[in-house]
Amino acid sequence: MEKNTEKRNQQKLCKRCNQTFSPSSNTSSSCRFHPSFFVCRRHDDQKRYYELGPDDPPYAAKFYDCCGAEDAEASGCTTSFHVSYDDD
Repeated sequence: MEKNTEKRNQQKLCKRCNQTFSPSSNTSSSCRFHPSFFVCRRHDDQKRYYELGPDDPPYAAKFYDCCGAEDAEASGCTTSFHVSYDDD
């Protein structure tokens, strides 16, 4: 039984948020991540991509496809359990 406890407490790396976590403390709100990609195209609900002016920076139309956050470093919009690379 000692091996099971040791395995549950072994730190793992989450492939969604790149944080280390302990499986024994992994909850449904432990991991904060974006379930989609950071893309460069117009927003579905806006014509922002086409409204960029000649002096606008090229990154002005980039955003997370899941939530529309325009900052690549924006905190994730979804929470769930951490997912380890070992879980595949």
